[in-house]
Amino acid sequence: MASNSLSETRKVLLLDGGTGRELARAGAPFRQPEWSALALIEAPHYVSQVHQRYIDAGADIITTNSYAVVPFHIGAERFATQGKALVELAGRLAREAANAAGRRVRVAGSLPPVCGSYRADLFDVAAARPILDVLISGLRPYIDHWQAETLSAIAEARLVRELIGEDGIPLWLSFTLKDDEVIAGRPRLRSGEDVRDAVQAAVQLGAESLLFNCSQPEVMGDAVKAAIAERNALGATLAIGVYANAFAPQPKDAEANSGLDEIRADLTPNGYLAWVKEWLSLGASVVGGCCGIGPEHIAEIRQRIDQSV
Repeated sequence: MASNSLSETRKVLLLDGGTGRELARAGAPFRQPEWSALALIEAPHYVSQVHQRYIDAGADIITTNSYAVVPFHIGAERFATQGKALVELAGRLAREAANAAGRRVRVAGSLPPVCGSYRADLFDVAAARPILDVLISGLRPYIDHWQAETLSAIAEARLVRELIGEDGIPLWLSFTLKDDEVIAGRPRLRSGEDVRDAVQAAVQLGAESLLFNCSQPEVMGDAVKAAIAERNALGATLAIGVYANAFAPQPKDAEANSGLDEIRADLTPNGYLAWVKEWLSLGASVVGGCCGIGPEHIAEIRQRIDQSV
């Protein structure tokens, strides 16, 4: 029987929440197509403020604001001339915030799906390789682990492993799921691949953690159960985690960060906490939030985790 304790007998790591919306809420310059990268370009102090808000809320891990530093958002010309410097800035701002925290705060180096979020069909190895090379080289000096996130296909994870090599920095992989399709209890990546296949790939690639992000809370429990069952069957030590978004169901042709989607009214800090408690009771050991989940949500989770220790 699953424990009702949020911490159970293991260490629970708390991620931060979404960055783009928090930047907009803080008053940072914010528009499409630049999205969260615009603050790096025009007003990087807002990025530091957002990192600090998540640290103050109790996050154990903050994520570099590098998700939108890709040609899709900042343009091919700007990426060619400023991409490396902007990625380095994203890494440095996160590292400085973590170092000043007065406690251990880890920095996750965000590696996005550079050919298009939610769109496994757009992934192209030749196109993705040089973009990821810039992100990897810019972030490497500042981070505690790689976080390849919002991946729609296993092939994206394989390319990340190839490019980071065996650099001694742990690899975390995070996949986004189909919001509207859980077939026979088997949740699927947006590519249509089974979650169990993602677990097998994560183990083969030497990942330290396998997470699920930027999908609705309703599909995450099945993913956690399937992932833990497959991990246990393989005899692996892979950590499993979740950081869901607060969006309504996304259509099949949706593209993440294509606009400010409506946030669900039920996913208040306390409403989201109910989902987090479920994931932890199922065996997840890493939790946090994605788009629409802010510092107030993270603070609520922190409080309940600490109360359970």
